[in-house]
Order: sequence, then structure tokens, then C-alpha cells
Amino acid sequence: MKKPNIMIILMDDMGYSDPGCYGGDIDTPNIDRLANNGLRYTQFYSTPRCWPTRSSVLTGYYAPQVCMDPPVRNYRASWQRLIPHHLSSRGYRNYHSGKWHIFNTKDPAAEGGFDISWGYEIEQFNHYFPTTDGTKYSAEAITDHALMCLQEHEKNSKEDPFFHYVCYTTPHFPIQAEQADIDKYRDKYLDGWDEMRQQRYERMCAMGLLNCPLSDREPKVPAPHFTENTENWGEQLGPGEVEYAKAWGDLTDEQKRFQATKMAIHAAMVDRTDREIGRILDQLESMDILDDTLILFFSDNGCSAEIMIRGKGHDPKALPGSEYTHLCLGPGWSTCSNTPFRRHKIWAHEGGISTPLIAHWPNGIKSGGELRHDLGHVIDFMPTFIELAGGDLENLELPEGAPPLPGKSLVPSFEKDGVVVRDHIYIHHQGNRALRVGNWKIVNEALTDWGKPEDRWALYDLSKDRCEMHDLAGEMPEKLQELIAKWEACEAVYRNKGDAYNALEESS
Repeated sequence: MKKPNIMIILMDDMGYSDPGCYGGDIDTPNIDRLANNGLRYTQFYSTPRCWPTRSSVLTGYYAPQVCMDPPVRNYRASWQRLIPHHLSSRGYRNYHSGKWHIFNTKDPAAEGGFDISWGYEIEQFNHYFPTTDGTKYSAEAITDHALMCLQEHEKNSKEDPFFHYVCYTTPHFPIQAEQADIDKYRDKYLDGWDEMRQQRYERMCAMGLLNCPLSDREPKVPAPHFTENTENWGEQLGPGEVEYAKAWGDLTDEQKRFQATKMAIHAAMVDRTDREIGRILDQLESMDILDDTLILFFSDNGCSAEIMIRGKGHDPKALPGSEYTHLCLGPGWSTCSNTPFRRHKIWAHEGGISTPLIAHWPNGIKSGGELRHDLGHVIDFMPTFIELAGGDLENLELPEGAPPLPGKSLVPSFEKDGVVVRDHIYIHHQGNRALRVGNWKIVNEALTDWGKPEDRWALYDLSKDRCEMHDLAGEMPEKLQELIAKWEACEAVYRNKGDAYNALEESS
């Protein structure tokens, strides 16, 4: 088989149901085009947060294995390799455009193996990039660089396959978009998150994406927020801000308009990024290589409920979504974006770790428009790419000291549903812990950045209860203990206990 080009298109904090092809109400014709001619995975997982997901994508390991959850800065295991290290030796050129956020690899070219890289210094807390002519919106700037890489490849390396890692910063906070894009959605969300969430759920059921009841909105779960530059964030953001996912009918008219405007900005960010993705697809078509390119589209974690003020701060007199504002989506609309699941980014519940995944490759995937229910995780990208590049996964040579790759190749699922067999999926982020084994899942909720773990495990049967509404821990104590023991065994294997973490623990 001819080695395909490989492109990752990674969104930042986009919810499971935001794209139209996953039941969303946002215009995403280019993402939907990928889905209609490719595969949609219904049970694919990221980690609960940006940097552990990105480290797992690029290394093929669970983030704790490579000292990236928690991140140990300035330490990098001698055996750590990124995707380009495995692909360059198999004839691939390697490109990176956009967000980086892997703390222990500071130079994507020298340390990461990329031939061309841009984005390491991208400011996370502003979507307007300074240029010689003023400012440029982040999704446009990232796409411009991606197109430059593709054009360079066509000019100088046309006969070689490529790997291209395209990482948008949208729709991560602050929610900012160009006014014309916001105006398109200005009044779309005035019915509120309860009604819009129900509509998304019904569309998802009609698409065959779900087999569970819609989870309850959780009005007592606060928006995560931090103290950095945010001691008076509530006063700065004004009376329209809401820290909890209250019933829409309980909000004042002022709060309803403010909240609907925030979702309009979020939708505008996703919409605009979809159009930028369209530019990339047009470029691949003009090079006559779209059909030879495996494109994987997904998000780095669930939608964010965070509320904080960072970067350039927030000017309450400026138009919402403009350059000098710093609004965040908050828990009400994050709950909607993560439909039908519970919780948000940072948590290990389904709302924090479930991501849409679309695989598009016309010359390698003949079942366009189908669903795949295989359990998957972002650690699976590395073995998938190595196999497509001609590597022998059974006899893969790894650097001295490197653990075996824990992921599974997704290649068999390109032809048939239900063929990727795995023992488990493991999650641990800042005390939020989970393990999925078949249809069983245990999850232990920490108080994230604001306290110690409660250390109480819940047990769910996801074949009936993907939305984690019926805790079976009290009814099935033996199954619970079995899975806790298995999670602890995984923790012993996957959490790096080397010198870097010892030093971190001693200093904390």
C-alpha cells in the first residue's frame, strides 16, 4: 500500500456536540464533509486537559509516563520520541502549525523532529495576532502557516509523504471572534442552554451516536477559576456572568442576553475555524492529494467551564468577543457543548474526556459516512501512523529504556466496526481518575485545583449509562473493587516514578 500523507487537525476545548455532524447547531460544512466521506468515532477519548493530551498524541504514551501530568518542566526522558522521529526514518517530511504546549519539548524542530514548525510561542490568551498590517485572527494565522508548509512540500518534496500537525487555539478561552462572525449567531441561543441541549441530544439520537438518556444539568458544580489576575473577576465581568449552570428560566433578562452572546462568540469561533479548515482542504485538492491523505479531526478535551481573566485583561466597555475582552464560556454553555455528557474539561467524567474523532482518507477508508464504536484514545495515533508508514508494530524497535507503546492501531477499524480490542483506558489528571474496561467505568472526582481528592469511586455501566447518571458502586461492590485494583495496577505501570517526579514531590 502507498504510504498516505497524515494530517492531524486539533481543536482546543471544543465540546463533543459542537460540530454539526455530531448533532451541533453550529455551521461546520467542512468538518461535516470530512465526516460524510469518512468515519465518525463515538467512543474516543482524549485526556481531561490540553498539555497531557498533546503529549499523549505526539509521544504515544499516557501523559504520566512521559512526566507530562503533572508536567515536570525542563525534564525529558532520554527515550522520549515524538511522531516525527518515527516517521522521518520512514521517508516522511514533518510539519507543525499552531499551538504546542508540551512543556518538556521546547524546540519542535531540534527536539521534536519537525522539519518546519511555527507556534511554540503562540500566546494562549489572545486570538488576535499582531502583524505588520495590524492584527490577524488566530485560526487564519495558523492556517496561513499550514498552507505555506503544504506549498513548500509540493515545491520541494512532492514525491515524499508528509505528516502535518495542525493545532488551532480555538475555541479555547478567551472567547474572541470577528464581529461579523458573532453577528451571525447573535440571537441563536436566546432560548438558553436547557432548550439547545435538548435539541442537540435529539439530533444525536437520530444520528445513532447515543444509546443513553441525557444527563442532568448540574447546577451545583462551580466554574473552575484561578487567582491569577482574577481576584475581582466577578466585578469586572458584570452582573450578566453566572458561575453555575442554573436553570435558564432562573436567569434575569440581562443574564440571558449576556450568556447568549457568549455562546454566539463560541459558535463564531468554531464556524470560523471550520472555514479555515476548508482552505486546507482546498489546498490539498489543488495538489491532487486529498484522497491520499489521512485526516484525523478531534478536540484535545471536553468544553471548558472555566471563568477567569488573563492575558490583556478584560475591558467591560469593549464589544464582547473583541481583542481587549476576556470572556469565558462558563459551565452553562459548556454543559451544552458537551451534550449529552456530565462535567467539563479537567474532570475525568465523560464530558471532560470524550472527543469527536473523524477519520477521512478516501483511498484507504471505503466506508464513508459510517460510525465506529471502537474504544479509542489519543495514544492510538502513534501505532496507527507507524503501521501506515510501513512499521512492524509486533517487532518495533524502541530506544533503550522506553516502555512498550500502550496504544492500539486504529487501522483495522478503517474497514470494520468493533475490531480494535483493548484491555483498558486509563485516566489520571490532578486527582481526577478514571478507568474504562469494556463497558465498565470507574471515576474518582477530585476537587481539581482547589482541594484534595474526595477519594470516592463511582461505578458505571456505559453500555446503558454513558452519561454516568446511575452509580452502581453500592450495588456492585465486588466489581468496584476489581476495577479499583486494576486502576492501581495501571497507576503503578503508567506513572513515571523516576528522578524527575521524585524531585517534584520532594519540592512540593
